[in-house]
Amino acid sequence: MQIRISWPAGNLTATLDDTPTVRSLARALPLVSTARTWGEEVYFDTGVCAAREDGARQVVEPGTVAFWTDGDALALPYGPTPVSRGDECRLASPCNLLGRLDGDPRRLATVRDGDPVRVELLED
Repeated sequence: MQIRISWPAGNLTATLDDTPTVRSLARALPLVSTARTWGEEVYFDTGVCAAREDGARQVVEPGTVAFWTDGDALALPYGPTPVSRGDECRLASPCNLLGRLDGDPRRLATVRDGDPVRVELLED
């Protein structure tokens, strides 16, 4: 499954795996939210509630699409956060892994705190 994440200065697509959280997210699309930034991570509320899945991780690769179960939010890290050790992407707490951004995740650096963000399903 592919989604498009759009904000005023750009957009990225992401390829998502088939997981329970992804299926819940897909049912909520399209959605509009407000972007928040935390170091080199963009996150935003989805209105989706999901339990932490087996395989949830706190340290991930840049460009990972993660679901922060503590905040019902998509978390899109592209570099270090305030809790990172060195250059790692460390999320606030273990998150469900949903998939990967297509293209350069550093494009997320153009997202500003408070920007409107839209997530939509791309048709096959």
